[in-house]
Amino acid sequence: MNFLELFGRNLRRGPYTEPFPFAPAAPAPKRLRGRIVFDARICEGCLLCEKLCPSGAIRFARAPEGMTFDCWHPTCVFCGTCEFYCPTKAIHQTNDWSLAHLEAEKFALAEHGLIPSIVCAECGGKGLDTAPNVSKIRPPLSAEELAQLRARCPKCRNKFLRTRGKAS
Repeated sequence: MNFLELFGRNLRRGPYTEPFPFAPAAPAPKRLRGRIVFDARICEGCLLCEKLCPSGAIRFARAPEGMTFDCWHPTCVFCGTCEFYCPTKAIHQTNDWSLAHLEAEKFALAEHGLIPSIVCAECGGKGLDTAPNVSKIRPPLSAEELAQLRARCPKCRNKFLRTRGKAS
């Protein structure tokens, strides 16, 4: 096909590009790695995602109200490492690829989360309301035991698990 035939065909059919952002975004493939979503309720606070992030987009920080999570999408390379290595799947990637923004909004394009502080139900010390790592505990915890465990600091959690099932 020569240039003139191609030019004529393109004139008859019209533009082939998507009119984004003036029309709805094209659907994304199901397995596309896009915007990161963080669920603080199931995070165990291991900080593995922060340590493994190749672009340094994920940061945890201590705050008076607990521990904050920030993922800066302009910095993220969407490699999926954080999702792959998260033991509780508190981080997952959606297929939302539409991250276009104005330059003035670049600092607003982030995922924020908070793991709140708690007062330990047993010793009264401070701790974080993180999901306990119970994947290797046998026999599995009941819902009541899980709630009791979650209301304790890490030191009291270990004590609770050591004494679990023993007669008082």
